[in-house]
Amino acid sequence: MKLNTLLETIRCEEGVAQHLLYHQRRLDASLHSLGITVGYNLFDLITPPDNALYRCRFLYDEFRYTIEYHSYTPKKITSLRLIHADTLDYSLKYTRRDPLQKLFDQRNGCDDILIVHNDYLTDTSIANIALFIDNQWLTPVSPLLEGTTRARLIEEKKIIPAPLRISDVHNASKIALMNAMIGFVEIENAIIR
Repeated sequence: MKLNTLLETIRCEEGVAQHLLYHQRRLDASLHSLGITVGYNLFDLITPPDNALYRCRFLYDEFRYTIEYHSYTPKKITSLRLIHADTLDYSLKYTRRDPLQKLFDQRNGCDDILIVHNDYLTDTSIANIALFIDNQWLTPVSPLLEGTTRARLIEEKKIIPAPLRISDVHNASKIALMNAMIGFVEIENAIIR
């Protein structure tokens, strides 16, 4: 597939692809934003091979798609390095992640990075974030990538979009990461440098 191949990462377990509606919405929106009229129906195409836990990679462009299933083990994240990236644009989920990888390489001993875009918190290299402030979970109003788990939790009113700055990290009593594979996970004893 081409360098500008788009990607959906879908959690599959017990033989079921999880939260496909949200992946289908993002896939459709991504194609629409690029002026591509072809469509792919994830409900028909994603069929997990068995009941194990898989990371399904649905790779697609305007001409074709491929589906990969990989066994999945989550990695533990306890520390995040604040990295400024004011010119980064990652509004569509592409397989090519060179700009994110360059930022990730600056983590300096931390498990992941927390990207700051024009003085506002956005995402880590692999997940959206939420901060627990004043008895509510807040997520950046303008993430780099609008994740499917984030969209679902906003719709369920479990998290609230808000403009979050670096200073808000110090006001938060908890921090959480969220993506399609891990769901919503609080980072215990989070260290942010």
